[in-house]
Amino acid sequence: MSAEVGHGLLLLADISGYTDYVVGSPLEYAEDVVSDVTETVVKRLSSVVHVNKVEGDAAFGYALDGEFDATMVLDAIEECYFAFRGRLRGIAHAVSCTCPACAKVTDLDLKFVVHHGEFVRRMSPRGEELTGNDVIVVHRLLKNGVTPAFGLRAYTLFTEACVTALGLDPASLHLRRHVERYPDTGEVVGFVGNLEARWQEELGRRRVEVGVEDAAFQVDVVLRGSVEATWELLTSPQKRLLWQVDAIEQADVGGRRATGASSVCVDGRTKIYEEILDWRPFDYFTERLSLPGGVRAVLTTSLYPQADGAQVVTRVRRDGGPRLAWPTAARRLRRRLRARYARLAAVVAVQIPDERRLPLASN
Repeated sequence: MSAEVGHGLLLLADISGYTDYVVGSPLEYAEDVVSDVTETVVKRLSSVVHVNKVEGDAAFGYALDGEFDATMVLDAIEECYFAFRGRLRGIAHAVSCTCPACAKVTDLDLKFVVHHGEFVRRMSPRGEELTGNDVIVVHRLLKNGVTPAFGLRAYTLFTEACVTALGLDPASLHLRRHVERYPDTGEVVGFVGNLEARWQEELGRRRVEVGVEDAAFQVDVVLRGSVEATWELLTSPQKRLLWQVDAIEQADVGGRRATGASSVCVDGRTKIYEEILDWRPFDYFTERLSLPGGVRAVLTTSLYPQADGAQVVTRVRRDGGPRLAWPTAARRLRRRLRARYARLAAVVAVQIPDERRLPLASN
């Protein structure tokens, strides 16, 4: 392609401790381990950004404006970090080797730098190249003072431009202000998030999930598209308006959807109050619905990868309200879910006009 000017996110994921790890380990084994965990990082990030290149111990990617929202970006970063930590733990536990490459694998960590700005995309013999001042800024920020300032090795550094573009509330998300200065790019204001703390929260967080044995009923559908793209259709307010409800008033947590977020949805003449009880991108989410007549229901919507798409399964159980009103409310809710998934299947069919499209499969 010819040179194109783009606006959007620029993201770098960098493996901390890489140099010391490689220097202190047999080279062939160290490179195998680093390649393994880098592949895990790239795979997770690819759900949100175009991974432009892998630069040794760092992966660089971008997403154009209109291709992302705040929650998807923050979820992808955290899920990437969780997968990274899980992979390191798996490597450490799966081998009995005592060589430095295996023994020191848990010394590795991961940090992210996320910026928003303008850049030029052009093709070269080496593939797509990104250039511009904002590309320089995000790379400069890899060398920063976050670790001495906050004592963190695993973190996300969002620039102020990124926080503004995503509409985040730093205070609500426990992001701490930080300033870097460089001779060529000047002062860069940013906000730092603690990924190690998020990992510990994730390990200790209670799961809220409607299982098969708890469900009064379930509804499912199989769709074309990746689990990540399907997750966005199910959870993004803008995408939900395409198939699920007529209007949404959502109260996010600091600018993102997460456990504790709530919303009011209008479906025809019915108002439904939603509260997120558990949020596990891109695995499942659990929500409590307050239905007309004082009936409450808890729904867990799970996503399962399929060979040609993703299966969506919603399991429902009663959560309170008049017991005698539940049978009628459950029948109405089941019909509503079936109708919604039929509309969702139609939306996906229009978005992906493919003769291999998977059919709707509702229960």
